[in-house]
Amino acid sequence: MSKRQQSKHKIDRRLGENLWGRPKSPLNKREYGPGQHGQRRKTKLSDFGIQLRAKQKLKGYYGNISERQFRGIYEEAVRGRGDAGENLIGLLERRLDAIVYRSKFVPTVFAARQFVNHGHVTVNGSRVTIPSYRVREGDVVEIREKSRQLGMVLEALESAERQVPDYLNVDNRALKSVFVRTPQLSDVPYPVIMEPNLIVEFYSR
Repeated sequence: MSKRQQSKHKIDRRLGENLWGRPKSPLNKREYGPGQHGQRRKTKLSDFGIQLRAKQKLKGYYGNISERQFRGIYEEAVRGRGDAGENLIGLLERRLDAIVYRSKFVPTVFAARQFVNHGHVTVNGSRVTIPSYRVREGDVVEIREKSRQLGMVLEALESAERQVPDYLNVDNRALKSVFVRTPQLSDVPYPVIMEPNLIVEFYSR
C-alpha cells in the first residue's frame, strides 16, 4: 500500500487547486502555498514544469500514489491500444479504492484506501484488501455486512458533495456497485481539469 507522507490539504495548497472539490479545503480561504514562503509571487512555469504539475495533480487526486506505482500504470497505458492518456485514466478509475470512492461509500479517496485495506470490501463476493486491485467490467463491489453501519459510510451516502458517474451502477440500499464500463476522460467527474496528455509528454521526454 502506498503511504501518504503529507497532509492532503497541503497537496491542495501546494498545487494551488482544490483537487477533490471539497468545501473544507483550506485553499478556499488561503489561496497560496503552505510554509513561510507560500505567499511569494509565483513564477511562470516552463513546459517541463507544466507537465510535472499535471502529473502531480493526477497522482495526488488518487491518494498520492507512489511514483513507482504511477509509472507502472503509465507504462501499461502506453502498451495498450488507442490513446495512452485515455488508457491511463481508465486504468486509474479501475482501481478498487477509486470505485469505492466514486460509489460514495466513503467521503474521500484516502478513506477509500484505508477502507479497502481494513477488509470492509468484497469483489464478486470475495474480500479484497488491496486498494490498487484492478476491477473489471461487470465486477460487483460490495460493502461487507458488518461494515455497513460505520459512520463514514453513512456520512458519505448522505453527502450531496458528489454524484455517482454513469459508468457505475450503484444500489445504495444494498451498498453494492457494479462497474459497468471503463470510462474515458470526459466521463470522469474531476472537479479540476486533468491533462493526461501532458503526463504522456512528461514520461516521453
